[in-house]
Amino acid sequence: MPYVEKGMQVGLFGGSFNPPHAGHRLVAEIALMRLRLDQLWWMVTPGNPLKSTRELAPLAERIRLSETVAEDPRIKVTAFEAAHRIRYTADTLALVRAKNPGVEFVWIMGADSLRDFHRWQRWREIMMTFPIAVIDRPGSTLSFLSSRAAKTFDYARVDERDAPLLAHMRAPAWTFIHGPRSSLSSTALRLAEKR
Repeated sequence: MPYVEKGMQVGLFGGSFNPPHAGHRLVAEIALMRLRLDQLWWMVTPGNPLKSTRELAPLAERIRLSETVAEDPRIKVTAFEAAHRIRYTADTLALVRAKNPGVEFVWIMGADSLRDFHRWQRWREIMMTFPIAVIDRPGSTLSFLSSRAAKTFDYARVDERDAPLLAHMRAPAWTFIHGPRSSLSSTALRLAEKR
């Protein structure tokens, strides 16, 4: 895990990043700015239980490419989940909390992930672990109104204007952050590469 100190505000941005692209960087940059984070951990996962691993590039390659995409020095590319053999986000968050007392974490996800969040293993537990910032993505803007997770935790939604305070809040707390959106997607990039 990257080095942090007590009192720091850190975003946790996980994904397969297969491949990483400027849209991922935009999400990271928006999170850094709007949440006033000290760091953002760009967590390259060994796999995704909801996606096929057939088309998954090797972890080392996805880490290397992520390091070229994530230009801001506050973004720390890491793949610690592989070393701990972690498969599910809820387990990742439990480990992060146990190893970093006194650090204020926020889970970062794109709005496209919020749409399917209820399919994640122990998704309610994730909502109860750290505050969550959902960053707008093309085609998913209304997920903050219609997704099962958004409806279930509607009472814990924080106004976007209070996003800078999110790291200090006790979970469950989440916000939806509007802003510039990139139409890039890893799936589309992989399909274009095959042509």
